[in-house]
Amino acid sequence: MDLATLHRLTVATWTRHVDAVRPDQWDQPTPCAEWDVRALVNHVVGEDRWTVPLMRGATITEVGDSLDGDLLGEQPVRSADSAADEAVSVVAEALPGGAKVHLSYGDEEPGEYVSQLAADHLVHAWDLAAAIGADRTLDPALVEEVGAWFADREDLYRSGGAIAERVEGGEDAQSRMLGSFGRSAAWTAR
Repeated sequence: MDLATLHRLTVATWTRHVDAVRPDQWDQPTPCAEWDVRALVNHVVGEDRWTVPLMRGATITEVGDSLDGDLLGEQPVRSADSAADEAVSVVAEALPGGAKVHLSYGDEEPGEYVSQLAADHLVHAWDLAAAIGADRTLDPALVEEVGAWFADREDLYRSGGAIAERVEGGEDAQSRMLGSFGRSAAWTAR
């Protein structure tokens, strides 16, 4: 699967769950212990908002703190959908050009950055589904793509503190992928 398609499909998985959040669920806990549903959605909206300037060649310094704080406002679903649409468009537009992306740790190939974004959307889609009681089943093709990409990066991410300790167990590919990102497929809010 090409990267633009992978990104688009993982973002669609994410927005499907955002669109299902009921008004009384924004303060629900998530598998990300430090975030409730609203904070989780705000995090991913932040990723999507950063995608546009970064894919167009901006640096972290140039963007500055313009994307800090609450990015959801009074209409969080609309804000999330809008940010996702813009991110998908810029990836489709800029990825083929191959220009370096300027990230906090240095310059990166755009394909690697887009792979990071796809993984973030897919894993956080599962987090959100778990938090709001939706179907947690992820598309097996997306799980396979993200899992294969992440296999060579897991130790690096863990040593950098970007993910929790591996959760062992799980007999299916989705559970194994989630475990590699430090999630238990059996997580519940209670």
